[in-house]
Amino acid sequence: MHDNDVSVVDRRGPAIPEAQAIAAHEAMLAQLPGAQPIRLIDELGAVDESDLSVGYQLPDDDTLLDAYRRMVIARRWDTQVTALTRQGRLATYPSALGQEAGEIGSVMGVEDQDWLFPTYRDTIALLTRGMQPSEILPFFRGEWHVSYDPHAHRISNQTTPLATQALHAVGFAHAERLQGRDTVALTYLGDGSTSEGDAHEAMNFAATWNAPTVFFVQNNQYAISVPIDHQTKSRSIADRAAGLGMRGVWVDGNDVAAVIAVVRDAVARARRGEGPTLIEARTYRLEAHTNSDDPTRYREKLEQERWGFADPISRLAAYLRAKDLLTDAVEEEITAAAEELAAATRDAMNATPNLDPLEMFDHVYATPRASLLEQRAALEAEIAQHETEELAS
Repeated sequence: MHDNDVSVVDRRGPAIPEAQAIAAHEAMLAQLPGAQPIRLIDELGAVDESDLSVGYQLPDDDTLLDAYRRMVIARRWDTQVTALTRQGRLATYPSALGQEAGEIGSVMGVEDQDWLFPTYRDTIALLTRGMQPSEILPFFRGEWHVSYDPHAHRISNQTTPLATQALHAVGFAHAERLQGRDTVALTYLGDGSTSEGDAHEAMNFAATWNAPTVFFVQNNQYAISVPIDHQTKSRSIADRAAGLGMRGVWVDGNDVAAVIAVVRDAVARARRGEGPTLIEARTYRLEAHTNSDDPTRYREKLEQERWGFADPISRLAAYLRAKDLLTDAVEEEITAAAEELAAATRDAMNATPNLDPLEMFDHVYATPRASLLEQRAALEAEIAQHETEELAS
């Protein structure tokens, strides 16, 4: 029988029973995010009691004061690292200025046993989890590809290729579940990364295999110079989750209270075996993409000023001051801590690193290949010759 001899209806296969089709349609709709992003504290620092906060509980005051402290310190640190990059102390640095609520709120939403899978822009997340600048920044100076012990902090290496870490996160989470471990993997993505095939494959695998994964997308409105409306026609990135059979949530990414609440909920669901969640945190990158980027070529100054009114730090400060939780004395103590970290970072990056070029061969293969050993020997001989010539001169 030829394909042309088969009716269109027969070609589609057996019809889905109406009740089953309706149930599947309703289940898909339930996975979609709401009409607007989740928000718990508005731009003026007031508690949002509208429908935008339904289903989520405002974190306690101690948590929010801690979040404020972390955001202030992180912003001072970020500006210090950017300055060091402009001075030539680092090769490159992708700033997260303006994205502190997403970076810090997401870390505060996971548990100690959970793993993070960051991108190159998520250094504030690493800092929030307790990593020292001396562990983070060698990566951006070209000293090490992974300049810290991932197991010590439960943080995978920062990735430069877009979305590859999402596949690692899903595979890791699936393996942890198979071994009976109570672990959730949170992977960071930018809005541009979600246009990569790796992101779709990771989300599809996570949904199909029910891997305990949270996809945390920081939609900062630009994939370098490409605006979000040139990347997708969907209402939100979070809408894509429903098509894959998993839950999608979008959140005001400049409201750290909402970010903490949404991430906590997604992590708890994943841990209970209720599947992965795609979270879209709508935010804005105030600085350039990296130090080699010129955002004035593709962004209007007025746009940046408008987003400045939604600043995550001033928003939370207004809330905390209204409750007499943030006093001048507390503010001074936080500022002093921020300056102390900035000074320590300057000292660490101004120190001349003691590097051994031969280390590049140490962790390539468990059993080194003959060609690799030959290359190592050649470099070792060249270094020895150079040292001999220096002594002779």
